[in-house]
Amino acid sequence: MQLLYYDAAMIVVDKPGGLLSVPGRGPDKQDCVVNRIRNMFPGCPSHPAVHRLDMYTSGIMVLARTREAQRNLAIQFEKKIPQKRYTAVLDGIVRARQGSITLQFRVDINNRPYQIFDPLNGKEGTTQWRTIAFENGRTRVEFRPLSGRTHQLRLHAAHEFGLGTPIVGDSLYGNGREGEQMMLHATSLTLNHPVASHSQTFFSPAPF
Repeated sequence: MQLLYYDAAMIVVDKPGGLLSVPGRGPDKQDCVVNRIRNMFPGCPSHPAVHRLDMYTSGIMVLARTREAQRNLAIQFEKKIPQKRYTAVLDGIVRARQGSITLQFRVDINNRPYQIFDPLNGKEGTTQWRTIAFENGRTRVEFRPLSGRTHQLRLHAAHEFGLGTPIVGDSLYGNGREGEQMMLHATSLTLNHPVASHSQTFFSPAPF
């Protein structure tokens, strides 16, 4: 895990794929971004994360150092103020060059944490996307999620009503093996500083 930025109010890290954002259940799932930050920055809130990345998603994640900053940042995410961009490599060729995907989905209660399309009971998620390049039968794309649903980008990539092409290394919605590097990286995050209020943008190039 790499520190990208920190001050008295917040911390921005580059999370590697395979590292949990928050603690899981059991002693074997305690190594995570939150616990590493709490060890590095004593005195920060017990729950400093204001958003999460999937375990196998890498990239930019922001955490708060004070309760006031935590409250401010949480409200920003609730109001969808932060602008997020991701880079992904899809396991096939996507013919279209850009577009927008809106699907309603929810967790499969019999197969957690798998998400399923449900136009009646699902929560809506929207993603804008564009093609960056074609690479040996694969497609590199940029995702710009306008909402923050669980597994949103993974589902929007893989589902037949989305791009119909799963992310390389995705063991849940694609052909990846458990523990394999998933090619989904949070490359850019723009938000308002929780104290100074000015806009800040953080970048992390995709490692693939």
